[in-house]
Amino acid sequence: MRLLSPFALLLVLLPLMGAGWALHAYHTTLTELRYNAAKKQLELSVKVFTDDFEKALSEGQPVHVNLSDPGPRPLALASAYVQRTLKFSTAAGAPLPLQVLGMQAEKDGYWLYCKVPLPGPVPSVQLRQAMLLDVFGDQMNIVNIEAGDKKQSALFRAGHEQELLTW
Repeated sequence: MRLLSPFALLLVLLPLMGAGWALHAYHTTLTELRYNAAKKQLELSVKVFTDDFEKALSEGQPVHVNLSDPGPRPLALASAYVQRTLKFSTAAGAPLPLQVLGMQAEKDGYWLYCKVPLPGPVPSVQLRQAMLLDVFGDQMNIVNIEAGDKKQSALFRAGHEQELLTW
């Protein structure tokens, strides 16, 4: 796995922090991934920019997708997109089911909450993080992983969508 040093991660995030989420010049998602050994699952929170995510969800739809619309459509479309672009598997390649639990608006973005049940204690998983890579050529997906007392980060982008995460 390619790990980012705290300095390298800061260089990636610094433009975002200086401009704030509202005026993003970069296309990015931020995933907080936690390995919960007691519950035998991965717990995820994924932050996406509203305008970027609505653009991705609207592709192929008869009308523009607005995440703040009432009813089940926004969550259903978001869930289908996340399950299509965020994939987990065992180190041997067996797919692991991703469950989208819900989403929550925050300023100009949304948090998507998910979990991945695991077959038992696992030392690693394969992650394919390709969210928004089909929409933006400069898309970067940052994943912060917490497993026990170990913390690490990984960067996914076009040409580098998959990594083996080990803890």
